[in-house]
Amino acid sequence: MIERRTVFKAALAAGAALVAAACSSETGGTAKPTGANSDGEGGGAQPVAKITAEPAADAKDVPVLKPAVLKVADGKLTECKLSADGGKDVKGDLAPDGLTWTSSEPLGYGKTYTYSAKATGSDGKPVEFTGKFTTINPAKQVRATLNPADNQTVGVAMPISVKFASPVKDRKAVEKALSVKTDKEVEGAWGWLSDSQVDYRPKEYWPQNITVNVEAKLYGVDLGGGAYGKADVTTKFKIGRNQVVKVNTPDHQMRVYRGGSQVKSYPCANGLDAEVDRNTPNGTYIIMSKEPSAIFDNARYGYTNVNKKWACRFSNHGEFIHENQDNAANIGKNNNSHGCVNLLEADAKDYFDSALVGDPVEITGSKLGPPMNSDVKDWNFSWSAWQGLGAK
Repeated sequence: MIERRTVFKAALAAGAALVAAACSSETGGTAKPTGANSDGEGGGAQPVAKITAEPAADAKDVPVLKPAVLKVADGKLTECKLSADGGKDVKGDLAPDGLTWTSSEPLGYGKTYTYSAKATGSDGKPVEFTGKFTTINPAKQVRATLNPADNQTVGVAMPISVKFASPVKDRKAVEKALSVKTDKEVEGAWGWLSDSQVDYRPKEYWPQNITVNVEAKLYGVDLGGGAYGKADVTTKFKIGRNQVVKVNTPDHQMRVYRGGSQVKSYPCANGLDAEVDRNTPNGTYIIMSKEPSAIFDNARYGYTNVNKKWACRFSNHGEFIHENQDNAANIGKNNNSHGCVNLLEADAKDYFDSALVGDPVEITGSKLGPPMNSDVKDWNFSWSAWQGLGAK
């Protein structure tokens, strides 16, 4: 996570004159001719150079992403400085022509900045300028998290998920701050699954073996309702080989495909056909987590503290692919589970070792539709429906 901090150092013009100078006070800053007395007299004719500032001196609630700019007319800037509350100088760049200086890093929330500048006019006379402004102090700073994390290798159905610590009102502002870059051109879109979560998924599964870079430049973004983004977050991860699990529940087989070709077929037992609530639900899911050993409890059906090996969760509705050697007599013949895909122990281990978080799991043939209360339901929307979840 990238925390923005206002600890910057001002740039000085190379070879700039070091003489003090006077300037215009059009923006409310303090201006005085170098060498002038308290009445502005004694320095001869007034210098022609005029220095101005954006934001103007004494400005309040200045956006932190708006750069501070110092400009001079009829002269060239020789020295520029911007600092916050007595802290380090803000980094900035002096234009080659010496006419403008622009801060190059975001400012801090709720801080008072002091700027000063010196210039030499076309008449050879120096001018100087000082002023202050105050940045916005949000009622709330909202942190966001980004998944997948850096350096992970995930399956071809893995969505990108940005979750906020509190609800977001301005969805458009958030989407403008998000970017996804890949090695190959990929059509994709952001969709809001709640007021505090926005996911990105491609139209089709990701191309295999590509790198994905995601930037969520949320610091300074007005999220609405007095809330602003607390920090930028980024991630860089890799899409692995294309592996897809397909289960047509009446077949009692779990087939594994690599690059579109079937490489494995394991006998399985799926959710009980006769009881719809126990069917393994139709839909497209992803492997959400992998657990070498998992404890299963379901008070409704009368079992608790049941330990099963090589468990791959594909829905938080309660569905896993896991070993159930105790059910060996039905595996490959009858569907009698409570919704999970049961495999023999050796097959479960073999599949577990091949699986990646983010691999798609496609279930067909049952009477139960996809549970839309799952955390990862992105692929159970049609592409047109998914596009409709974007900011309006």
